[in-house]
Amino acid sequence: MSRSHESPVPHRSRFGLRRRLAGIVAPVAAAALGVTMVASPAAADEAEAAAYTHYVAIGDSFTAGPMVSAQMPLLGCMQSSVNYPKRLAEQLGIEDITDVSCSGAVMNDLYEKQFDDTDPQLDALRADTDLVTVGIAGNDFGFSEVLVECAKQSLSNPVGSPCSAHYGTELDDRIEGLRGEVSQVYADIAERSPNATVLSIGYLQIMPESGGCWPSTPIARGDVPLLDEAQTALNAMIAEESAAHGAVFVDTFERGHDVCQGSDTRWVEGLIPEDGAPVHPNNLGMAATTDFVLDALGVPAP
Repeated sequence: MSRSHESPVPHRSRFGLRRRLAGIVAPVAAAALGVTMVASPAAADEAEAAAYTHYVAIGDSFTAGPMVSAQMPLLGCMQSSVNYPKRLAEQLGIEDITDVSCSGAVMNDLYEKQFDDTDPQLDALRADTDLVTVGIAGNDFGFSEVLVECAKQSLSNPVGSPCSAHYGTELDDRIEGLRGEVSQVYADIAERSPNATVLSIGYLQIMPESGGCWPSTPIARGDVPLLDEAQTALNAMIAEESAAHGAVFVDTFERGHDVCQGSDTRWVEGLIPEDGAPVHPNNLGMAATTDFVLDALGVPAP
């Protein structure tokens, strides 16, 4: 699987992820800056021997995987049985996994009940939790609302940039406005599970860098770069804020797998999906995300 891309966010770690030790901040800083460090043989051996006993998966629908392989309840959180947390637990041999990811989740749902029969997602964290993956903030930014609005705007000028004119600098402002909340989420995770390896999972590429595929995905040609830039900026902000609290950002933004690609190539479905919910990861996307996470942990993908 190709791993080349042009994303501005830090690339996934090329050195084995070791358990964080109190007082050692250099690996965190290096991860945030995308610096490759050479681990000592002893540290490498420790990474290879690391085993996780309690894994908690936190996140929204890009984690839950609604309608992927149609193996999930049709209501509620709509977790797929083949989403990346469940694949990851299987690959790592983790029997104690708590997947609390839920479709439609926003950051507030990490602290309060999203539905009557769900607990706040952060309540799943324990003092002995040693692995946490987090994929959140996309709904707070408003991915769905922005895509719908841009689709409506495209009808007036499919080759122009009506949505860019509609939003102006609003999308950038939204991203900057989320920094405090994102930072607090990772601070709270570190406090509740201080010995855990925490991985912040970026969002898979939705739209291509330019061009697009109107009308199958009705985003005006001139607005495609707007959405691509907004998504890369959101990923970059998440990377910065999560790294500030000791998490390692897992960059999944690999170009060439967007909604405009064929069914054997795309990782995110278009508005008329074949495998998964509209504009959400499909089975290939979940498999790819699993491989990215394994790579960040220094574990060979199968």
